[in-house]
Amino acid sequence: MRRDFLDRYSRLDSPVHRLSAAVKLLVALSVVVATVVIPIFGVAYFILVVSFLAGVAAASRISPHFLLKRLLFLEPFVLGVALLSLIQPSGGRVFATIVVKSTLCLFTMVLLANTTPFAELLRVLQRARVPALLVTTLALMYRYLFVLIDEVERMKRARASRTFARTHVHAWKTLATVIGQLFVRASERAERIYAAMCARGWK
Repeated sequence: MRRDFLDRYSRLDSPVHRLSAAVKLLVALSVVVATVVIPIFGVAYFILVVSFLAGVAAASRISPHFLLKRLLFLEPFVLGVALLSLIQPSGGRVFATIVVKSTLCLFTMVLLANTTPFAELLRVLQRARVPALLVTTLALMYRYLFVLIDEVERMKRARASRTFARTHVHAWKTLATVIGQLFVRASERAERIYAAMCARGWK
């Protein structure tokens, strides 16, 4: 099982990693809220945020290539939402606003996730009196993401060992089959896990 594909860099030893998880979470949420609230023409603020995030990234000693790859992986979702704004009369300004603000918020969350172990974030949420059901759900989601990724890799290996013709059309068909089978297996696994938890008195 690949245990580090989500938080490979969250346990490095750097000044940022050594900060309290509560402090990092509070700063990240403050940056996100301020970025959303402040108008796009507040150029000084956005320059300040970009400089701050760049400084944090440098101090965290995380590979810039890794951070850029994570950001580019999420950016299509931002662009997909932003493109919908182009149908409005002032679509260009709205498009730029969504792209800039969403990209900064995403980068903030990427830095938080890769400088703080997820277990520490959950402990902060518990101390902040976040509902226990939500914290438990987040913990289970995080735990079983690794299980699902492991399941996907096994299915891909099994499919590849039975495939001799490699065309783009066949690759897309294979991907669709893997996704469908993964959904079925994930649903069945969820039912089994829930039954096992109920049998042990979980409510």
